[in-house]
Amino acid sequence: MARQQKKIKDKLEEVIDEMVSKGIYWSEAASQFEKLFIIRALQDSNGNLSRAAGIMGVHRNTVSKKIRQHAIGKKGKST
Repeated sequence: MARQQKKIKDKLEEVIDEMVSKGIYWSEAASQFEKLFIIRALQDSNGNLSRAAGIMGVHRNTVSKKIRQHAIGKKGKST
């Protein structure tokens, strides 16, 4: 597990390096990451907010609020 986490961390560092070098701002990067994370959790939970929240490690109300904020459909599609 630790080896897999290191691989993910290394990939993330590469993406961050590229974003910084291309002038992508923190707010844009964080918002996009959050949106994609929510979409994936919704897809993996077949649109079930409680299960998506469990995947993400947050409260169901937080997921619901973020779905509205990012204009994401219930099945994990952007509207």
